[in-house]
Amino acid sequence: MKGVTEDRKESTKERGRRRVLEGVVVSAKMEKTITVRVDRVVHHPIYKKAIVRSKKYLVHDERSEARVGDRVRIVETRPLSRRKHFRLLEIVERPKGGELRVVDKHQAEEAPEPAAE
Repeated sequence: MKGVTEDRKESTKERGRRRVLEGVVVSAKMEKTITVRVDRVVHHPIYKKAIVRSKKYLVHDERSEARVGDRVRIVETRPLSRRKHFRLLEIVERPKGGELRVVDKHQAEEAPEPAAE
């Protein structure tokens, strides 16, 4: 029996050439949709310094299996909505040490400081 990820890969191969990108999930608050940040390195023409540029993509996650912090591979697909043009291909790596906890800026201000001895 084939895994779901293998089926996704095979269906992608049949359709021809589509962009495959790898990035990190930064938000998973929507139903069947995740936000993925894809980083790329650009070299500055004058200063010869490597600069990291990033772009966020809305990605369709049918089973809502990706979590914040996961490294994922996404594939280009037909437009699914106004801003959603990618599907989740596979989860490459989950963060080590359990679940990643993202603290909202306002929650951090309201939280009491730990007592210093």
